[in-house]
Amino acid sequence: MRLTINGEMRDMTSAGTVTELLSALELDARKIAIELNREIVPRSAYDATGLNDGDKIEIVHFIGGGNAPHKDDDYFEVAGQRFRSRLLVGTGKYKDFEETKLAIEASGAEIVTVAVRRVNVTDRNKPMLVDYVDPKKYTYLPNTAGCYTADDAVRTLRLAREAGGWKLVKLEVLGDQKTLYPDMEATLEATKALVKDGFDVMVYCADDPIAARKLEDLGACAIMPLAAPIGSGLGLQNPVTIRIIIENAKVPVLVDAGVGTASDAAVAMELGCDGVLMNTAIAEAKDPIRMARAMKLAIEAGRLAYQAGRMPKKLYADPSSPLAGLI
Repeated sequence: MRLTINGEMRDMTSAGTVTELLSALELDARKIAIELNREIVPRSAYDATGLNDGDKIEIVHFIGGGNAPHKDDDYFEVAGQRFRSRLLVGTGKYKDFEETKLAIEASGAEIVTVAVRRVNVTDRNKPMLVDYVDPKKYTYLPNTAGCYTADDAVRTLRLAREAGGWKLVKLEVLGDQKTLYPDMEATLEATKALVKDGFDVMVYCADDPIAARKLEDLGACAIMPLAAPIGSGLGLQNPVTIRIIIENAKVPVLVDAGVGTASDAAVAMELGCDGVLMNTAIAEAKDPIRMARAMKLAIEAGRLAYQAGRMPKKLYADPSSPLAGLI
């Protein structure tokens, strides 16, 4: 019997059911999710689901979840979960998983975004993220990086839920490969479908107050406007629109994409953002571990500055020392 598994044609002689297929591939059913001819197969149905010649099968993986205890009363809350760290980090672009692990530890992040990718059924000994970034210590936030249609994004997150079991996800539907700007029409469509399907959706979007309001009206649990194009490092380009989004939102607002260095993160937090998500700014720094630590401190400093309330800007000088009593 010939099956297409993760895009590769394979001859499987002893795989009459999904369970038998996993046994032949030496895969742990508890750590994966399976799609058979574009239909998700529940774990409870693996034994009873037969396979036929020509079937197309996708096998994806990841496991994560769990929250660290919170001792500080300054936290942000999303979908009923509280997080003390306002820095969210991605897990891509590092030279290896060891560097990923060390950077995340230095950042102090509690939430890490992870892309859903095919299981390597040819080399089952290849290291996996969960071997380095403990899903019992960090909250894994599955995202739809690389999806260009609403259908692909929804499909990806349904597989992620089957693999990991949680509802909190990050949605992004990209418009084109050059700018990686969000396709807002498709993003709204996918948000509506995912909310209806019971997901708690954090949404990457344009820095557009109207689009942000529409996403919240559809049930998004967090709005994540870009600071600048993904991976650009340009920093916050439109602070006015970000501030308008914050003032009108009833859900958390987190800047997502475009941060380049610590001062960019601090500016976002001083505007009143609930948090910042970043990946490239840390992973592509000359020293990712030090940059992760710098970003942690910048997020904390920006948050404190926002809480303290900055002094008003003035056109002319205002002496710090009193003029009365001068010699």
